[in-house]
Amino acid sequence: MTLRALLAIPLSLCASSCSLNERPIIDPVRMAQLWEPPTDLEQRDLFLGVGGSKNAPDPNELYEFKEQKDVGTQPGYDVKDSKGREWSVKLGEEAHTEVAVSRLLWAIGYHQPSIYYLPKWTLVRDGKRTLQPGGRFRLDNTKNLGEWSWRRNPFLHTRQLAGLFVYQVMVNNWDVKSQQNALYEMKEKDTPGPQQQYMVKDLGASLGRTAWPVGGSKGDTDGFDDEPFIERVEGNRVRFAYQGAWLEPQLVRSITPADVRWTAALMSRLTPQQWRDAFRAAGFNDSEANRYIRRLQQKIAEGLTLDSY
Repeated sequence: MTLRALLAIPLSLCASSCSLNERPIIDPVRMAQLWEPPTDLEQRDLFLGVGGSKNAPDPNELYEFKEQKDVGTQPGYDVKDSKGREWSVKLGEEAHTEVAVSRLLWAIGYHQPSIYYLPKWTLVRDGKRTLQPGGRFRLDNTKNLGEWSWRRNPFLHTRQLAGLFVYQVMVNNWDVKSQQNALYEMKEKDTPGPQQQYMVKDLGASLGRTAWPVGGSKGDTDGFDDEPFIERVEGNRVRFAYQGAWLEPQLVRSITPADVRWTAALMSRLTPQQWRDAFRAAGFNDSEANRYIRRLQQKIAEGLTLDSY
């Protein structure tokens, strides 16, 4: 069956009738817009992330106020630095979780924006300087072409799209919705990878307990520790304990043990230093980081040994 024909099948029909033991393989050039094989996974710098030191914000910089954010649950600003670079700054508890989860997702081959955590920084508004609490800084070096849907995209039914969802479950991101996705066009032509990249850009509702519709917790070590990962496998489909804001139950019901093993195998390649760097970059203390790392490694081990039934 061609990809064109496959995409024409309603998702609900495919979830019940397509073979769960096979996933379509699409053109690698197209797939590279979502995921690229991380051949250098063990060498990736998870402290500085995809943007490296070149794009990192200066903690001693004065950031000029442009606009206050009025959308979302976390306070924030749009600011500009002295180099003319524009940043989206998110404050609150998600400033930590989003950076750590983004670092790990980039490590296993999925595209992510250049984001960083600054424990303190200075905002200049109407000529007045104020010291601000820690914030997530996302560099505006892309053109947002609009959101992409989990239901309709070029990667439907592929192992890589399934793996992207499995990862959200592993980190307990309970706010997985198409509104959190963006198709970006890189402004800088020398940016590594394809010029257009599909990303899950808002990952902050993670590392806590999942719940919906009331919403779960974020950056909650006890909640993250206590929530189970996999409940059971039935008919070669994985049933998760996850209770997130998932708008497409057809995909949830189509995840196979092979999908989970594939994602876990990628994450199992992370080195101890990379694990530490990802959480250090996000401003977590050693005690918090160790608990998150331990629980994630438990989930990886569980995923690697998952059998098909």
